[in-house]
Amino acid sequence: MGSSSMIVLIIAALAFSSIAILIAKIVTKSTTNPQKGEPYECGIPTHGKTWKQLNVGYYLFALIFLIFDVELVFLYPWAVVAKHVGWMALIEIIIFFFILFMGFLYAHKKGALKWK
Repeated sequence: MGSSSMIVLIIAALAFSSIAILIAKIVTKSTTNPQKGEPYECGIPTHGKTWKQLNVGYYLFALIFLIFDVELVFLYPWAVVAKHVGWMALIEIIIFFFILFMGFLYAHKKGALKWK
């Protein structure tokens, strides 16, 4: 399995997806309707500008949550094998928590955890 199998895989993926899109275009009936172009707001007609910019702080807060959520994904397998690995597992998890704690301090220092 070399680079040739990767090329064949990419070509097959492009071919299958292109064929699926082509079949969907041929089979479905295309209609133009001005209502299709409007943003969906739970059935309530929109007035004025429908695009509203959100605060970037929400995205930063969500990313920090994901980082600490992924930490739990790595913590569970470590807890399962900690007895078998011994002291090395304890040292590794202390280093892991230290790196995460430094990231937490950096985010706190930059103000990513403050609701404005």
